[in-house]
Amino acid sequence: MKKTYKIDVDCANCANKMEEAAQKTHGVANATVNFMALKMIVEFEDGQEPKAVMQEVRKNCKKIEDDCEIFL
Repeated sequence: MKKTYKIDVDCANCANKMEEAAQKTHGVANATVNFMALKMIVEFEDGQEPKAVMQEVRKNCKKIEDDCEIFL
């Protein structure tokens, strides 16, 4: 399952870091961040609950870039 989320991030480098953090999160099959559109597209692994996984994605992104935001 794929879902798209609105994000708030200040620079393209930060967006790349968010993408890497999201991809390393358990339950995420793939993640792509589009800095220009301010969107994150997340493909979840089978059987994963998107809401719970996205809470972890948000935590992991905040560790790298504490002023970023993902609107769930």
